[in-house]
Amino acid sequence: MAATLQQILLTPDTQPKVIADCHALIEQEIKDKSGISGTAVKLAYKTITSFAPGYYNGMVEELVPLIVEKLKPYWADFSTSGSSEFGDYLVKRGGEVSEALLEVTDDYASKSDKPVILRAYKTVRGSAGKNIEAALPRVGEMVRKYAG
Repeated sequence: MAATLQQILLTPDTQPKVIADCHALIEQEIKDKSGISGTAVKLAYKTITSFAPGYYNGMVEELVPLIVEKLKPYWADFSTSGSSEFGDYLVKRGGEVSEALLEVTDDYASKSDKPVILRAYKTVRGSAGKNIEAALPRVGEMVRKYAG
């Protein structure tokens, strides 16, 4: 039987590496953004990392297991589909996958008691689905890095 996504990504030895890779992925995605929506994303990121030191790192650590849980059914289907690239598989289901992942961030934001974080999130929430879809190839690559 194929390993679950949790068994692949959330082991004590692997999870810290996945978290570090998520930081790198997020930073690369932000760097690649341009235009008005890119400026908004960059400003929101700078706001979070400047005005709430440590919040960003803690948030990523907390969100990784929740995101892995949301990706679980996609990984299970991918594993039996015969597809070769998880990123391509995710891209084909981009809207659906981005909505599943936005459930995680929306829930997290709704529980935040930091007004600056909520304002930053609300600023970028409208374009978040598009930004997540753009990141799916990298997300797939990262998962495949650990899945072998």
